[in-house]
Amino acid sequence: MKCDAKKFAQMYEEIYKDLYRFALCRMRNVQDAEDAVSESVLAAYENIRQLQKEAAFKSWMFTILANTCRRRLKESGNRQRQEDGEIKELAEHSAKTPDYGMALDVKKAFLVLSPEEQEIVALSVFGGYSSREIGSALNLNPNTVRSKRSRALEKMEEILE
Repeated sequence: MKCDAKKFAQMYEEIYKDLYRFALCRMRNVQDAEDAVSESVLAAYENIRQLQKEAAFKSWMFTILANTCRRRLKESGNRQRQEDGEIKELAEHSAKTPDYGMALDVKKAFLVLSPEEQEIVALSVFGGYSSREIGSALNLNPNTVRSKRSRALEKMEEILE
């Protein structure tokens, strides 16, 4: 697809908040999330000619970001960042509701999920992707995605009760 900097910026502006929220949930650290989004946007801009349809931009960006987050987590040895200060930082930076206690509880529940479950839930919630789209991005059967998402949400619900 032919795309100038202005067009790329317009398309990015429509989804940047969702990209950041996804990265924040995956990386669990504001700095790492910002770095992952920046790296992904740069990679996307450099490879925009590979994108065939403008309508696929959001899906394409989330795929790049998911891969970037996965790689960065793997490089960092999948270290767990569950210290209270970092969880509080997540709540302060990403909570949309004024109920920060609830936002903090949701973040804690999210952190209990496996990395794959986190990715599925994040793509579903922040990306708005269907099971078919998530399955395609993660090389999983759509039925498997639905069952994993359902089990992950049940885990979170149990923790939040």
